[in-house]
Amino acid sequence: MRVLMTGFDPFGGEKVNPSYEAVKLLPDQIGNAEIIKIEIPTEFTGCRSAVEEAIEKYCPDIVINVGQAGGRSTITPEKVAINLMDARIPDNAGEQPVDMPIHEDGENAYFASVPVKEMVAEIKENGIPASVSYTAGTYVCNTVMYHVQYLIHKKYPNIRAGFIHVPFCPEQVLDKPSGTPSMSKADIARGLECAIRACLV
Repeated sequence: MRVLMTGFDPFGGEKVNPSYEAVKLLPDQIGNAEIIKIEIPTEFTGCRSAVEEAIEKYCPDIVINVGQAGGRSTITPEKVAINLMDARIPDNAGEQPVDMPIHEDGENAYFASVPVKEMVAEIKENGIPASVSYTAGTYVCNTVMYHVQYLIHKKYPNIRAGFIHVPFCPEQVLDKPSGTPSMSKADIARGLECAIRACLV
């Protein structure tokens, strides 16, 4: 069993991205699964090619992409991705698509093929706040989630995949408004490990 975990590089003026910082903290083996950890660019085009190359290289059984959702207070596995790119800010390559489909020949939406509610339950049972999310947004996070599910439907039917949004880490909120939620990278990593374990059952 092999699980491909991806996190993004920093974007939007941030110096770190807790998604990849937490992914890096994961052990190399969880249960019977080898954990492959890679960083992908916060780019509408670049993230797709990076994750597709990693799938071809590592032949994973499960793909879980992780991204930052500043303002959320819990770890949130995503239930669905939509066929839409609508960027409020440019990505790290300067691309800013508005009302554009991710794939012209794709479905309007794809659901995660990992057990989202079981992932949330496992995270919470280990004392870490988590909840199901039904919107992955319309930025790069949604794009990579949608693209992986598109690849599964078109090319890799035996892969299961999902996406997890994580909060800011504490160092990111020092100059943000009082009350902006955050979670330590260690706790985020523990939550991700719990989510992986739920997928291995």
